Amino acid sequence: MADVNRGNRPLSPHLTIYRLPLTARLSILHRITGMALVPGTVLVVWWFVAGAWSAAHFATVDWLLSSWLGLVVMMLSLWALCYHFCNGIRHLVWDMGRNFDLEATQRANYIVIGASVVLTLITIIIV
Repeated sequence: MADVNRGNRPLSPHLTIYRLPLTARLSILHRITGMALVPGTVLVVWWFVAGAWSAAHFATVDWLLSSWLGLVVMMLSLWALCYHFCNGIRHLVWDMGRNFDLEATQRANYIVIGASVVLTLITIIIV
């Protein structure tokens, strides 16, 4: 039997010693933003329902969403939507079998990050 020094080596490369490539981190972020869109959507639907329910309910929800905490949550939700959209387009391109080489993948990583920030800022400026 081979002499294996298992005391100094991990059994498998795990996240405490292995640095994930940017593509993997963006893939994980895509899943996180997909789940993070749910609370933002619930807040927007709550705002619409409160508007249809009564003026008092609408004033309460509108105050909450207009507060600094509500604005931060809505801006982060907007960025999550823009990021999820841009990264979804990249995944559609990959589903067509294109841009799998290393240079195109690295370029697409930065395009997705930049485009999500730019789309978020444009939306904030317009609204």
